[in-house]
Amino acid sequence: MNKRKMSTRTIALMGILMAMQIILTRFLSIQTPFVRIGFTFVPIVIMSMMFNPWITGVGTLLADFVGIIVFGSTGPYFPGFSLSALLTGLVYSFFFYKKEMSLKRIIVASLIVGLVIELGLNTVWLYMIAPGPGVLAQVPLRLGKAAILIPIKIFVIYLISHNQVMQNQIKRFRS
Repeated sequence: MNKRKMSTRTIALMGILMAMQIILTRFLSIQTPFVRIGFTFVPIVIMSMMFNPWITGVGTLLADFVGIIVFGSTGPYFPGFSLSALLTGLVYSFFFYKKEMSLKRIIVASLIVGLVIELGLNTVWLYMIAPGPGVLAQVPLRLGKAAILIPIKIFVIYLISHNQVMQNQIKRFRS
């Protein structure tokens, strides 16, 4: 098997995408104690189209960790959310890396991330941090967020993946 070393260009691009993820998460998102609304998924999706699942997963994990270390968190650090970040990168990259970006593929990946990871696991993590009826009372709010944001994510991912400039840059990067 031909193993490709990470070039300076690859590391720099990964760093830029991780920085974008941190900025979109920490500064350009609407944050409440139970719900975060934003476009953090955009650099993760771009990363997942360019890098294999493990590199993307580790990149999203590191971006999450660096964001918490440098800018703090709205609550206590909990490794479950970092696991969710890792899984998000893995899932998107599993569906998008070197694959045709069909609408079906985008929908399935977005549903897995939106329902299983963001709605399911992240709600479990919140419950583990602060058990009780308060977190469970937020489930309808989190369902509403998912119902609104998943179609928006699908639309944005479709636009990104079918943008000719983006496709050319990804092809150029891979060559």
